[in-house]
Amino acid sequence: MFTIIGGDGKEYGPVPANQLRDWIAAGRANLDTQAKAAGSEEWRRVGDYVEFGAPSPVAPAIPSEEADPAALPVPETAAASAPLAGRGERLLAQTLDNVIGLACALPGLIMMALAAVSAGFGLGTDLDKLTTAAGFGAGLMVTLAALIALAAVQLWMVVTSGQTIGKRVLDLRIVTFQDEANPGFVKVFLLRAVLPALIGAIPLIGAPFALTDYCFIFRPDRRCLHDLIAGTKVIKV
Repeated sequence: MFTIIGGDGKEYGPVPANQLRDWIAAGRANLDTQAKAAGSEEWRRVGDYVEFGAPSPVAPAIPSEEADPAALPVPETAAASAPLAGRGERLLAQTLDNVIGLACALPGLIMMALAAVSAGFGLGTDLDKLTTAAGFGAGLMVTLAALIALAAVQLWMVVTSGQTIGKRVLDLRIVTFQDEANPGFVKVFLLRAVLPALIGAIPLIGAPFALTDYCFIFRPDRRCLHDLIAGTKVIKV
């Protein structure tokens, strides 16, 4: 079991060696991260432990009670303060967003369906045809207005807080990979959403890209391809 010092200067752990290896693979720690083994008060580099590739035991580091905490090195990729969001949680959040979108569009879709059913009855007068066309058009306008309003709310939320409605319900958040800050409009929307959507629309390239994009979530750092493009990750808050 090991305890490490994160980039914010706080201690995280104790965790088993395999968990720490996962953090290293995910870029949340590295061989220069300060760590101490369970039952010991000696802080060493992770790379100095035999569990992480050291050829032999090394001389003990300065005991923590004698060292100046401010002088301890804090790597850029030290463990972050929040755990990564689970794959299932991310899928559920996306599904919830899709259900909310369908619910918003449903009233207008029902109006369009009723207009289509009326047309199917074969009512042939000009007034009937005009009424059917007006009902279909009204339903279409209601659907578009609802979806545009929802898109505006989702965009505002994701730019200001890194959360869609679904992510907020499940306590997930999109943050920058290195410092877990709010990504902002360019990263969270243009690079993470718009650019992948444009690539996905390219014939012959789009479908393989979309499949690869979501398959990347099975990497140790659980970052999809759009996360790598934007320099983001999704955490549990």
